Amino acid sequence: MRVLHAASEIYPLVKTGGLADVVGALPAALAQAGAEVRLLLPGLAPILDALDDARIVYQGGPAFGAARIAVRRGRLAGGLAAYVIDAPYLYARPGNPYVGADGKPWRDNHRRFGLLGWVGAHLAAGEIDREWRPALLHAHDWHAGLAPAYMAAHPGPSAASLFTVHNLAFQGLFPFEVGGELGLPPAQLGYDGMEFHGELSFLKAGLAFADRITTVSPTYAEEIRGAEHGCGLDGLLRVRASRLSGILNGVDTQVWNPATDAEIACRYDVADLAGKQRCKQALQAELGLAAGEAPLFVIVSRLSHQKGIDLALEALPELVRAGAQFALLGSGDPALEAALRTAADADPAQVAVRLGHDEPLSHRMIAGGDAILVPSRFEPCGLTQMYGLRYGTAPLVRRCGGLADTVVDASEANRAADRATGFVFERATGADLTAALRRALDLYRDRPAWLRLMRTAMAQDVSWRRAAAEYLALYRAIVAA
Repeated sequence: MRVLHAASEIYPLVKTGGLADVVGALPAALAQAGAEVRLLLPGLAPILDALDDARIVYQGGPAFGAARIAVRRGRLAGGLAAYVIDAPYLYARPGNPYVGADGKPWRDNHRRFGLLGWVGAHLAAGEIDREWRPALLHAHDWHAGLAPAYMAAHPGPSAASLFTVHNLAFQGLFPFEVGGELGLPPAQLGYDGMEFHGELSFLKAGLAFADRITTVSPTYAEEIRGAEHGCGLDGLLRVRASRLSGILNGVDTQVWNPATDAEIACRYDVADLAGKQRCKQALQAELGLAAGEAPLFVIVSRLSHQKGIDLALEALPELVRAGAQFALLGSGDPALEAALRTAADADPAQVAVRLGHDEPLSHRMIAGGDAILVPSRFEPCGLTQMYGLRYGTAPLVRRCGGLADTVVDASEANRAADRATGFVFERATGADLTAALRRALDLYRDRPAWLRLMRTAMAQDVSWRRAAAEYLALYRAIVAA
């Protein structure tokens, strides 16, 4: 099975969110399962610099606003073959791959990621690398959403296509007028294609033209067919419901492994949890929190309305009054950042906030915390709750999307059956979150019960092996159709 993955970022080279983690781990898991996998990535500086044994397989231009375009084939760390689009005018920019220093999206993102889709479609047709042609192109999120549209616009021998939605809320919207710069016919640009309320949606293009659609958890695949979570695309998703399914993400169990993690203060595993307490002590010292046995709740997250950070702020005073500690790592909404700074300044012995992205600190937070909060209003899959399971840091989550699919509530019945792995609350309200926090605090005081919860959580299989097997089965079904 030859599979080409097209995406805009990959861990550890370029990362703005969970997409990079998926692209960094799933292709490798597929290769281990026997697939012949290659990647297609934009030529952002860290990606180009990491490409070994590169040679040019295509040169062209001008196109998409770039005077010259080359496609280089080489290998990334771990040995995976990759095609990288070398177009300096479009990709040789510092910082975030999507926005400039002013925080606003690059004005030519439609060309930058239109080119990604165009190259993907031509690789799928065997027109760029004459030595290799995939059986299936797997496009990830809106950045690669035009690949199925270009494939549909040029009928002829080509690969099958699969489009994965990592977060329906990010749609890649552009003025309708830029459609003329993309080289697509009216059928692809119109109402039955990528037109969306007078704009063009790259994500809708993927949904409309891919042979099959997946998203990153079974529950989210159901949720996005309804108006509440459908982001205006629920009608199209209901029409394509027979082509839509959910496959739960995994995590990279080599990167996220408390038994081998070089970033944490003391390594530990399910058979010997002593090191986790030392991780907590080290984290308390690092963050300036009071030393001691107080339960430590952590959040590692983008700070946004979606992630329910405002709910955590609403519940925080009672958490502090109960004697617990709270630590957060993340960045995002300026108003949320300001409120979190105020809370930390008011009680630095119990509340610590670190604004920004810090991958090593995220490992120390998850290893050192007793519980990790994910109070999201919606969550396509979520990875931090799975990191929590892996590290025996009990996830406390809202029942939605992938959170519902990965965390089993510590009800009395689930604990009696040794199924409980965390705490789940229903409504996106501060009151429901607070009630779940009280339940967690009560169980924390019962040390034997808490240890059983930790061990059950750590026994869960959150690796990519399961997901890779499901994807391979789906790939075969798509290609055979």
